[in-house]
Amino acid sequence: MPNPLKDNPNWLVVRDRALVPAGAWARGRGAWARERRDWVVANDPVYGGLRRPGRPEAIAAGGTFLLLALFVLFLALFQWNWLRGPIGNWASAKYDREIELNGDLDVNLFSWTPSAQVRGLRIGGPDWALERDTLKIADAQVSVRLGPLLAGRLEMPIVQITRPEVVLISLADGRKSWLLDPDKPETDDALKLPPINRLIIRDGRLSLSNQKRDINLEATISAREGSDGGAGFHLEGQGTMNGTPLRLEVRGGPFINIRRDRPYAFKAELSGVGSTLIADGSITRPFDLGQFTATLSLQGRDLADLYLLTGITTPNTPPYRLRGTLKRDDTLFTFNDFSGRVGTSDLSGDLKVDKVGDRRRVEADLRSRLLDIDDLATVLGARPTVTASGDTVASSGAGAKLLPTAPLNVERLRVMDGTLRYRAARVKRNELDIRQVHLGADLKDGILKLDPVSFDFNRGSLNGTARINANRATPYTTADFRLRGYPLESIVPARDGAPTVTGAALGRAKLEGPGASVHDFAANSSGTISLVVPQGRMRSAFAELLGINVTAGLGKLLSGDTGSSEIRCAVADFTVRRGTATVRTFVIDTTPVLAKGTGTIDLGAETMNLRIDGETKQPRLIRLWSPITVVGSLTAPKVGVEAGAIAGQIGIGAALGALINPLAALLPFVDPGLAKDANCGALISSAR
Repeated sequence: MPNPLKDNPNWLVVRDRALVPAGAWARGRGAWARERRDWVVANDPVYGGLRRPGRPEAIAAGGTFLLLALFVLFLALFQWNWLRGPIGNWASAKYDREIELNGDLDVNLFSWTPSAQVRGLRIGGPDWALERDTLKIADAQVSVRLGPLLAGRLEMPIVQITRPEVVLISLADGRKSWLLDPDKPETDDALKLPPINRLIIRDGRLSLSNQKRDINLEATISAREGSDGGAGFHLEGQGTMNGTPLRLEVRGGPFINIRRDRPYAFKAELSGVGSTLIADGSITRPFDLGQFTATLSLQGRDLADLYLLTGITTPNTPPYRLRGTLKRDDTLFTFNDFSGRVGTSDLSGDLKVDKVGDRRRVEADLRSRLLDIDDLATVLGARPTVTASGDTVASSGAGAKLLPTAPLNVERLRVMDGTLRYRAARVKRNELDIRQVHLGADLKDGILKLDPVSFDFNRGSLNGTARINANRATPYTTADFRLRGYPLESIVPARDGAPTVTGAALGRAKLEGPGASVHDFAANSSGTISLVVPQGRMRSAFAELLGINVTAGLGKLLSGDTGSSEIRCAVADFTVRRGTATVRTFVIDTTPVLAKGTGTIDLGAETMNLRIDGETKQPRLIRLWSPITVVGSLTAPKVGVEAGAIAGQIGIGAALGALINPLAALLPFVDPGLAKDANCGALISSAR
């Protein structure tokens, strides 16, 4: 019977080796190595050439030694200054500006930390800014670590710069002097330098001129070692921004033993155009300005001024004071959990600013626990006025004008996109009795959509949307607002402790037109405006006076009668053309009187000229047939009667009394009371 173990030759080899003593097996391996060596000595031509070099081998070895010797001699005698001209000419041709090395150039390559020293470096400005050099350095010394460099990493043990002068010029058309390759697309990438263990800057100067934002700044820069008060990094500058003083200060610790994994603390303060920004934080990875975290405090007279400092478009506001956490992650900035006050209102929320494509995008989620409505009016274009007590009172900015005249800055809306959400949980006591506010906005490619615009009153609400096209030279706005259930007693003040009129008003304003401000938009708008009161009650005295009922109306007023009459319906429907609202339907139907009106409202001049004719529904003995007139400013209209009509009525009565009978003189004042109830359903339907 076959044996698989004995019949397998590999197993036999393993078995035989296992039976050989360890020492014998080791001696066998040594013999094999000697045999291999003897074979190499006898047969390998390379080994043979090295042991017994012939003529070719000798020539090759001698040539190699000579080249090495010449290379060492070249390095010993080489003057790096010989390359100053070629380097300057090459760089000047590549970047299309003058670049010169006017001082000594020293390079030390034979070290574990190769180093270079450059003196008299000059980089001129572009052809449109030749009068000022972009960069001049008296002396610069730089060293790198050889080991990390061979592994593809750049680490600098020391960088020492003496008397650097930097000039940065930015024109209104976007050209920048510091861009060596202007044809390359510009990015918002932050300055990122390789790790530097020690950075020393002596007597540095920085000059900045930004025509687009009207900024001029002159600053000094230094980075010193030591333990005294002057040690550390200091950047201090002064100048102007938009004609107002500008000040910049940045401070940090000495650049000694700086490590990439150890945050570098700094404090910066920027003041200009009535605003102050203070940041206290740290750069997450030193020399990578694209990563930092700081506590940011900002305050000023108007948030809109921050555009000049930050490039972020914000609405006009009263004086503000905010504080929160600012973080940067390359192009993404976040300002989270901030809180403070804007005017007399509290404000908190989160803000995110990012770069999407070639446009900046802002997303804001804002909240107020208690809003002062005057502060919100400032956002809509009114001008804030701070009283002696510190409260903010908003005005239209145009004397007695009702609508704000502050223009919308369309250029700022065109350079960014974004969304806004704002809620006010409560509103301070106000004349309009607004209780809550909810606003939403979306800005995309120069189109601003406001949705929703919502105000909740004690009773009723105002809701609407608006679309503003800021791509035109003059913004074009389309707006649609609806009023629901607003109490009339909040519009018409009470008299003698009793309400003059009660009821819930419904309304709609649907307008469109050009205009840079709310006032200009209204002055140029077209569309419709309607106001409807489905039912309510009115003081009987005033209801009678709609028909100029002397005996009933004046009698009740003089006697202090607080009785009321039913308002069956009231409808005011206007057609608007180029800022002039013309009455299409004007009816006030009460139990005793049916009144109809005509006239116009000039939204540009903010004046009205209305005439109301009343007809009684019951016979009246004494009634003056004269229309009521409402004329003058929207903010302070004057109510009266047409004196000419009354005089004519009295004149007719006097003539009849003289010619016929004294009783006939009363005929012009007698009203048979033939007015009928209005068709309220049809009127309300047409107004909507």
